Amino acid sequence: MPQKTQLAVGLDAGSSRTRCVIGLLEGEHIRCLSYGLAPAQGWTKGRITDPEAVAHSMREAVQDAERGAGVSVESVTIGVGGASIKGAQGRDVYGFGRPREIEAGDLAYAIEMACDVSLESGRMVLHALPQDFTLDGRPGFRKPVKSVCTRLEANVHLITTATQEHEAIVSAAHLAHLAVDETVFEPMAAAYACVLPEDRNRGIAVIDLGFDSTGLVIYDAEKLVLAANVPVTSDHLTRDIAHMFKITYKDAECLKQQYGCAMLGLTSESSLIEVPSPEGRGPREARRAELIEILEARAEQLFSYVRAEIVRAGMDRNLLEGVVLTGGGAMLPGMWDMAERKLDCPACHGMAKGFGNWPDELNSPVWATAAGLAMYAAKLKLRRPPQRRAGGLMGLLTR
Repeated sequence: MPQKTQLAVGLDAGSSRTRCVIGLLEGEHIRCLSYGLAPAQGWTKGRITDPEAVAHSMREAVQDAERGAGVSVESVTIGVGGASIKGAQGRDVYGFGRPREIEAGDLAYAIEMACDVSLESGRMVLHALPQDFTLDGRPGFRKPVKSVCTRLEANVHLITTATQEHEAIVSAAHLAHLAVDETVFEPMAAAYACVLPEDRNRGIAVIDLGFDSTGLVIYDAEKLVLAANVPVTSDHLTRDIAHMFKITYKDAECLKQQYGCAMLGLTSESSLIEVPSPEGRGPREARRAELIEILEARAEQLFSYVRAEIVRAGMDRNLLEGVVLTGGGAMLPGMWDMAERKLDCPACHGMAKGFGNWPDELNSPVWATAAGLAMYAAKLKLRRPPQRRAGGLMGLLTR
């Protein structure tokens, strides 16, 4: 390979699977070289409890991708999620004292002032995302350079996380002998891969349904208006089945994958399914409808939380492009039907759209975050807003 080869590597270190995508930068565009997958270890209820085991999973996934690409990976961009994520608004006013023309430096200073918020002890800012500016009480300006005003107010959305949780995942990467270019909120990374700029302009939400975490981001026009953690995950659905049928967690997961559905009326609920029994106990049967009722109740709860966040963001009835579902939980049949019913807007699976040579086997919501992390890494390498083009190799999605 040429000496100036630039790799963009995304590492999605989930608590169920660890996924790695290696991209090659070609000008302002990105091409998939390879991908890797490894079972996750070292996590308990969405938190790192064994950093060395997490590092081992990271290293396995990266090495799997390296073998396919024929390259050596030195640094990665990693996803961050979980219950410690919170979103908040930051705003502040930069007064000029007299009317004058706004310069680019004024915008940067106003944003810096808006980001200077008091955080709880043990928390840090993961992302500071400028939304818009208010000029002398007139809101809604995106890039008001050359405009004239006396008071410039910046509005910023801050995504914060627990410092300890953040340091844990970065330390695990270091144990795996990987440098960390950046850490990115996982649903935001998924949006990089799955959502086109024109879709964001009409209002859209991305829900990343993970094993131990569910994250949400909402976009209106060019700005991210809300980022949040949702306290219902794929793990809850499996635990509900295990509790109601009095079976092991592993058997409950098998039942969910084989017969599960998030909504009644979409499958043949009258059929009987065999419920696993412990050794020495005779076989049992149950109506499939019983299983689906369990999953439907929890799925309803999940999207009720999501709806509350959408209303809080003032985006109720304004998600004209609907919601995009990513992560392993999105694969449960009926999940997007439930999303449409509870959120009253269109829903679909999120697939990566930003890669050349994207393998067909990765056209799945479970690979959206890893793809987005690689795209984010590419943006960092370019150090300028990349462009997306139609056909052929597609560019990257900016914030």
